[in-house]
Amino acid sequence: MTDLRKIIIDGNEIEVEGAMTLIQACEEAGIEVPRFCYHERLSIAGNCRMCLVEVVGGPPKPAASCAMQVRDLRPGPEGQPPVVKTNSPMVKKAREGVMEFLLINHPLDCPICDQGGECDLQDQAMAYGVDFSRFREPKRAVDDLNLGPLVETHMTRCISCTRCVRFTTEVAGITQMGQTGRGEDSEITAYLGETLDSNLQGNIIDLCPVGALVSKPYAFTARPWELTKTETIDVMDALGSNIRVDTKGREVMRILPRNNDGVNEEWISDKTRFVWDGLRRQRLDRPYIRENGKLRPATWPEALGVAAERIGAASKLAGIVGDLVPVEAAFALKQLVEGQGGIVECRTDGARLPAGNRSGYVGNVAIEDIDSAKQIILIGTNPRDEAPVLNARIRKAWIKGAEVVVVGAAADLTYDVTHAGTGRAALSKLKPQDGAIVIVGQGALREADGAAVLAAAQALTGRMLVLHTAASRVGAMDVDATNAGGMDAVSEADVIYNLGADEVEIGEGAFVIYQGSHGDRGAHRADVILPGAAYPEEQGLFVNTEGRPQLALRAGFAPGEAKENWAILRALSGELDATQPWDSLAQLRQALVAAVPHLAQIDEVPENDWQPLPGDKLGDADFRNAIGDFYLTNPIARASALMAELSANARARNMGLAAE
Repeated sequence: MTDLRKIIIDGNEIEVEGAMTLIQACEEAGIEVPRFCYHERLSIAGNCRMCLVEVVGGPPKPAASCAMQVRDLRPGPEGQPPVVKTNSPMVKKAREGVMEFLLINHPLDCPICDQGGECDLQDQAMAYGVDFSRFREPKRAVDDLNLGPLVETHMTRCISCTRCVRFTTEVAGITQMGQTGRGEDSEITAYLGETLDSNLQGNIIDLCPVGALVSKPYAFTARPWELTKTETIDVMDALGSNIRVDTKGREVMRILPRNNDGVNEEWISDKTRFVWDGLRRQRLDRPYIRENGKLRPATWPEALGVAAERIGAASKLAGIVGDLVPVEAAFALKQLVEGQGGIVECRTDGARLPAGNRSGYVGNVAIEDIDSAKQIILIGTNPRDEAPVLNARIRKAWIKGAEVVVVGAAADLTYDVTHAGTGRAALSKLKPQDGAIVIVGQGALREADGAAVLAAAQALTGRMLVLHTAASRVGAMDVDATNAGGMDAVSEADVIYNLGADEVEIGEGAFVIYQGSHGDRGAHRADVILPGAAYPEEQGLFVNTEGRPQLALRAGFAPGEAKENWAILRALSGELDATQPWDSLAQLRQALVAAVPHLAQIDEVPENDWQPLPGDKLGDADFRNAIGDFYLTNPIARASALMAELSANARARNMGLAAE
């Protein structure tokens, strides 16, 4: 039953839930209340006192609006709704006093601070600060912390809002940060000087309202007003986190999260946030042709001519779709290769995903449904590595009381789990609660009995989410970039068109045309290299692991002579005298939506018809997780010096734990 209460804020009467805090009620009324410690996704600390408001008829002092609920207010003498003022002289004087205290020890080094220009303290000081200080004592200074290679600290700037402590303990599920001391001696610190062991730690940079926690790789490189900001979609995992890419000239300077309650809330993983240095290294910026065993630079007409000649002469042609490819490019490749009598395949890791059955390769559960689940069953997956932001959501459900059952390899997932077993035998013995959500990882589907595992998972509760590891996989399955023989049929081809698939070993004998952005495994094996754009350098659709189509926008341009992926395939089709019927991305997208109508529903999760798969005999092996090294899963990450350092640190940490 809803508990609605009337309340008058600054003369406006509104009706809100009694459980709401005053700061939330003010937001409902369209009134902004300043704050430093309050954050809607973290627990309430009530320690910065910047959000003070006046409660008329209450105590003769201002109240912290983040820590007082609407139901705690008393009505007026004749039962009138309670009155709250956010702009009275008492409130203004109180907030100015709080600001004066906050600035007592703050170093005021805005000109050299990376937060300058997007700093909450700067903004509030403009409204509530005064141009002099009554404080005559020396300022306090604090030693900086070493939190690792991602987060740089300037702890003298810290105002003890404790947002970083609450985020790391509540959302990221690590216990390395806390506050020690009292009064002037209180400081935020790390337990025994440890570095942070989480792949979500970069979010504390966004949460910090001052310049105490800033990005170490981005430090002193750009100012916010110099950057061009582009809203787009992340491809480092299959969650499809909403991001903002900030560029300066032709270079990506940083990547920040955008809010999307249905997908990533407002968090992103460290790989998503810091992989941008990999966009600058190991880039393919011109076509190459292999002659006498060595690659030599070539012109576009030359490279396309050789590729077209070999495709035309192929006795068996196959195309494979990599992990970071937009739906348009996968669709164009399918049209090109099948038009030449060849086959295409997107399940490059051998996952037994059923073509044409969307409930089989996506499931029928939205990411948001995890929040209200009473039981979550994880089969053959380690979400902490495969989708860290999704893992934080599972942790949120666990905090609310959900039971998490794991079938597969044991791992520290940042929450307590019931470990049912490691193999297929444990899966067949599961007795789930009503309405439990089953999350199936790619590790469970890659073995020979993957289809039987998927059928068994479907049969458990009828509520299933398939957790993919490749950003392009669901979109490529939607356009049916599959064939009955899977990767076995591809291995028999004499000409293979490799569209950005760098996780695949291609055997000797086949002629390989590689189209991609980085000089990774695919380019090393190639006979012709056609340089394509990376994900921030072209517009494209990506369908995330729950089946939600999202539009990625272009933030910059590909280097050198590299071209957009769909445009390369369109040019090649002209060389083959099989010209594709589109001259622009808009025309290609029209053809795509005509073939697969649900791709037009941008940022909506289409409902999938539930089609149970026929059960089959399960094997008896243990489940293995799909990802061995979180930081090095794709060519962009492998080109990044920072990801290599993080990977080495993680290995050293794990070896240290194993030694203990």
